[in-house]
Amino acid sequence: MEMKKVGIICEYNPFHNGHLYHLEKVKELFPDSLVILVMSSCFTQRGNISILSKEEKTDIALKMGIDLVVELPFVFSSQSADVFAKGSIAILKELGCEYLVFGSECNDVDKLKEIAHIQLNNSFYEELVKVYMENGNNYPTAMSKAIKDVSDLKIDTPNDLLGLSYIKEIIRQDAGIIPVTIKRTNDFHDLNLNDKIVSASAIRKGLDEEIDMKKYVPKIVYEYLKDKKNFDYFHFLKYKILVEGININKYQTVDEGIENRIINNINNCNCLQELMLKIKTKRYTHNKLSRMFTHILVSLTKEEACDQDLHYIRVLGFNNRGKEYLKGIKKNLKLPIITNIKKKDEELLKIDIRVEKIYSLIVNDDVNNYKNPPIQKEKS
Repeated sequence: MEMKKVGIICEYNPFHNGHLYHLEKVKELFPDSLVILVMSSCFTQRGNISILSKEEKTDIALKMGIDLVVELPFVFSSQSADVFAKGSIAILKELGCEYLVFGSECNDVDKLKEIAHIQLNNSFYEELVKVYMENGNNYPTAMSKAIKDVSDLKIDTPNDLLGLSYIKEIIRQDAGIIPVTIKRTNDFHDLNLNDKIVSASAIRKGLDEEIDMKKYVPKIVYEYLKDKKNFDYFHFLKYKILVEGININKYQTVDEGIENRIINNINNCNCLQELMLKIKTKRYTHNKLSRMFTHILVSLTKEEACDQDLHYIRVLGFNNRGKEYLKGIKKNLKLPIITNIKKKDEELLKIDIRVEKIYSLIVNDDVNNYKNPPIQKEKS
């Protein structure tokens, strides 16, 4: 029987017991399958800076049984759920993935598919979204209200919303990937450490409060995490805003005049949270602002962000089975596979290299890490 190819999309910021549960379920559902991981690296979809480097996250993923780890380019990984999903599904499609397994609060694929078809094909739904947004709602809220109006279906939890974006992209790209859900076992936003499986947000908060994370993450993750705290890039951001002033409106997601609110308040703020509270509006969610700050920090312009085509696949790591699989499909791929970065690849990767260098400055690491070859592990 031919080996099944199963995809996972993640950020692992950091990898915790919930991710372990998810991976164990994948292996239970698809025994002896090839597991392909699409992973964001330096910054996350919610605008956070990754508490572990991409090398650390890749090493953990391979040790936990992933066969092939590829990077989701920054232009996808730092944007809205739909853009995040677009890049992720394009990578999995190119790599011949047959299944995508993701966490879901409702754990109802048919419901998510029904909503996806409404979003893609119902013009009245689109009009309702516009009306709700004009009335001051942010996009996720407007979308949820419009879905309820046209179908009486409810969707408002983070993993369901992200899963919905995955399914829409599978349909749009005619990817031929079968979506499979695993029941989400905890609240994504819960900051309490009251169970063995807790959210990544709770773990990051706990690290800042110097709480021992041993019971919430696998042992190999704990070894990486035990001396970590969240990185603070506010002073880099403040300098950038003060130098550029009104010109920050050229950066992605700096829209609707919010640059004026930023400039008027930046001098009176001493941390990111203060700035967030001063400029936040009903239309601008915490995550949207965090993504915007990241785009300013790394100089992602609106022009750069407009290019949402996938131009390459960058490999971060593999075991011997993942390596053999890549070798077997490489000649049939439409896109170049980048492992060892050559001079010609630097132009192709210029945004990601810039982002990695800025990340390295913030975390006080080697700015030439982007040249590192993929991590290789033997499959046990």
